[in-house]
Formats: sequence, C-alpha cells, structure tokens
Amino acid sequence: MSTGDALPSTFVPRHVPPGRRTAVLLLTCLDTRGIVAAVAEFLARHGANIVEVDQHTDHHDGMFFQRVEFELDGFALQPSEVLEAFREVSDRFAMQCELRLPEQVARIAVLASKQPHCLLDLLARWRTGELHADLAFVASNHDDHAEACAFFGVPFHHLPVQPDGKGAQEARLAQLVDDAGVDLIVLARYMQVLSEDLVARYPHRVINIHHSLLPAFVGAKPYHQAYERGVKVIGATAHYATAELDQGPIIAQDVARVTHRDSVEDLVARGRDLEALVLARAVRLHLAAKVLVYGNRTVVFG
Repeated sequence: MSTGDALPSTFVPRHVPPGRRTAVLLLTCLDTRGIVAAVAEFLARHGANIVEVDQHTDHHDGMFFQRVEFELDGFALQPSEVLEAFREVSDRFAMQCELRLPEQVARIAVLASKQPHCLLDLLARWRTGELHADLAFVASNHDDHAEACAFFGVPFHHLPVQPDGKGAQEARLAQLVDDAGVDLIVLARYMQVLSEDLVARYPHRVINIHHSLLPAFVGAKPYHQAYERGVKVIGATAHYATAELDQGPIIAQDVARVTHRDSVEDLVARGRDLEALVLARAVRLHLAAKVLVYGNRTVVFG
C-alpha cells in the first residue's frame, strides 16, 4: 500500500531557516602555507562577511580541511558563480571544493523496516522544526508505519521485497528518490542491505545507524549476545553507507555504561535510545554542511 497519493497536492516544505542568508565553503587539500590567507582574501575582495570558520590539519596525512560560512548579502558573486571564481585559489592549492547553501531546504527520504524508534524520532523532530529539511517520503519493506506517517502528514510507500530478488524493489526505490529530488537518504533501522549499485548511485548521501557492538556481536539479537558476555558499554554508530556493510565513514557515535544489574531488556531499551539520538545528530550535522569525508574517515566540525 502507499499513502503518498492520498496527501494534498499542496504539500510543501515546512521549515524555512531563520536569520541571515549564508553560504558554506567546504575545502580539502594538502596542508601548506598561505591557504587560510588566500581563502580569506578572496572572500574579502568580493565583499563577504565571514560569520564562522572552522579548520583542521591532519598532521599524519598532511591534509588541511576548512569550513567557511559567510553572508550572501553584500557578496559580489551569485552562488552559481562562486566555485568558478574561486578556481584562482582552488587550482593554486589543488583543493577539493564544495559550496553549500543552508537556505536551500534539503529533501530527505527515510527508509525503515519494522522497528519504529528511529523513524518516529525523526518524524517528531521534523514536525517540530528541529530538522532543517523537507521530509519527502518514508518507504519500508513492511507496511507497519503507514498509520504513523499519515498522522505526521508524510507520504508513505510500501516497497516489499519479492521472493525472486531485490532488484525490482530497489529500482522502484531509486525512482521514488529521483522523482522526489531527494538529497539525503536516511536508513532508520532499515533491515535490508542496499546493493553496491544503489549505494554508488548516492555517494555520501545515505546515512545508516547500527549498534556499536560490532564486530564482536554479529547477527540476530546482538544485545542478548552482549549480555551473555557481560559487556560494560553499549553504543550506537551513524555512518555513510558504502558497498562494504557497516564500514562507511563514521559521522557520529555515542555510548552508555551498563552493569551487571542491567537486564537484556534494559540493554535493548538503552540501545534504542542511543540509536535514535545518534542518527538524529548525524542527520543534523550533514544538513548543516559540517561533515567532510576524507577516504574512509570524516572531519566533523562542531
């Protein structure tokens, strides 16, 4: 079933960012002298007012990373002109550059299976305006969440996996993503392994969440396995999905201490809380253009 077609045609993004119009430059290059000065000089020459700067030097690999946010009001260049004009700097330092516009409300799609905790948390955060995004739709290989999505006013698509394979289901999913102009796919405890082709289609645009007991407790009932081993810490990890299962660049993590007094049910409940919190944190960081991917690692600006 699908409730997407039943929603009003006037469905529009709900959350418009308040305050100043800004742009964000995300920069990566080999570390050398003069980078910060060159970036600042370029922006100043074109009338930019820099409102936030954060940077990091990886001395092990000799790499430099920078996030520069500046006001568009009074800036001499249109956003579409910035990267071309900036080539005088980026070419000099062989930079990888990306321009992000926080005023452009990103469209996200959420995929879920039967467990509802991460999905319901995202729906509530979106509805209250905490997520700076337009939630385009929710899709699931089960029909359990149709009623919840209808309550929040979000299109829901039931995409069952047929016995003869996942190819048709993933093709339908990709079509929905492309038709809706989705910028980010969030796997909210979606218990289907995405194919290598699908992940490659949306590089660094798919965020997954899982418990942080891996790789020690693989498979079903990880918290039961952890309980049997008497673990003292549980946690959750949010990362970009890659072709290698649960091995993508990590965006956010958190842990909670547990003791012998905690039952299996306690571990499961606290694990669910952590998963919801960490996934929401990762999504917010991505939407705020505060994540730079380098190899299989990330630089996450505060």
